[in-house]
Amino acid sequence: MTEVRDALIIDGVRTPRGKGRATGALHHLHPQDLLGQCLTALVERSGFDPSEVDDVIMGNGNSVGDHNADIARLAVLDCGWPVDAPGLTINRFCGSGQQAVSLAAMGIRAGFQELVVAGGVESMSRWPADQTPLLIDGDNPHLRERYPMVPQGISADAIAALEGFSRIDCDELAVTSQERAAKAIAEGRFDRSVISVRNPDGTVALDREEHPRPGTTLEALAGLVPSFQTMGTEVLPGMDRSFDTMIAEVYPSIGAHLEHVHHPGNSSGVVDGASAMVLASHQYARAHGLTPRARIVMGATAGAEPVIMLTAPAPAARRCLELAGMTIGDIDLWEINEAFASVVLKATRDLELDPATVNVNGGAMALGHPIGATGAMLIETALDELERTDKTTALVAMCTGGGMGTATIIERV
Repeated sequence: MTEVRDALIIDGVRTPRGKGRATGALHHLHPQDLLGQCLTALVERSGFDPSEVDDVIMGNGNSVGDHNADIARLAVLDCGWPVDAPGLTINRFCGSGQQAVSLAAMGIRAGFQELVVAGGVESMSRWPADQTPLLIDGDNPHLRERYPMVPQGISADAIAALEGFSRIDCDELAVTSQERAAKAIAEGRFDRSVISVRNPDGTVALDREEHPRPGTTLEALAGLVPSFQTMGTEVLPGMDRSFDTMIAEVYPSIGAHLEHVHHPGNSSGVVDGASAMVLASHQYARAHGLTPRARIVMGATAGAEPVIMLTAPAPAARRCLELAGMTIGDIDLWEINEAFASVVLKATRDLELDPATVNVNGGAMALGHPIGATGAMLIETALDELERTDKTTALVAMCTGGGMGTATIIERV
């Protein structure tokens, strides 16, 4: 009888998130270096032999400039790992890091691989300004006519309008995120996974989250100007109509004037960061004395309408539960990426979740969303919290560009 092959999480590490601008604490470090420091720390903590790693699979959401080519392989070389360890970089927009973990689990469960490192990296402060277009359609007019994929912030505003979420609803969730993140940081809930990022001279560049704004109030958020109002109403060069008009053509019930409710306070923060996890088969872990912390129960993806774009976390979660033979009631903790407040509000409503079980340590509105790295970071955060509270299962779900969602269920072992 063939022994069941579980994909086990041995350990995971991540950098703290640095503010995604030129004055941010991590801006001066190459993203290969950020990722490489995670790889080095992972070996130091877990004790596996990097020369035996079957693959290093990393997510990245904007493979241009400093992130170009195959940053997974380049980071392996940059940090001094043996050349035996190959690298693969993937892009599923915001779900890239989570998808990297799923691919690692697939390879292990299929028997193709025994030891895989997965995660992601994004130095958003180093994105080339002239290579980050507002549209994600590859500048293809034919596709644009079929699906006018407007900037994600405008999609988030459209979700709020269609679902009846007010600005105050979004702001209240943002304040909750800040409060929960502040409490988690004060109590050291992230300490197990977060590493200190070092400068080339060995001094500490960053050892704590840089993006949170503790003490954020509803009154302060009320004074912020909506981020996407001007962008939505203007007709940009090369376009024949505004983004708001495009949305209204697809969703006439919104009307001619879309109410823009998202701003920097209730949207995910622009940050720099990297994450890495080591996964192994049960057979490999046992033979090499590696102690697992959890297993990947199931992973899933889902597609949804690409204009409004950000509605697939719930379908992905449902698909993941179905494949695992589980129900919503089997999940102790939920991580739903806070790309925008309306995304979390909709997913929580669609899945009929208790908000007290969702993003219990805050989310990207407080901590930031380093696109390609976030998925693995959320899995690490969920695992740390399961251990802290002696709970068993967690489900991580994310929205992505192009109208997709990713989901992962983990279980402590």
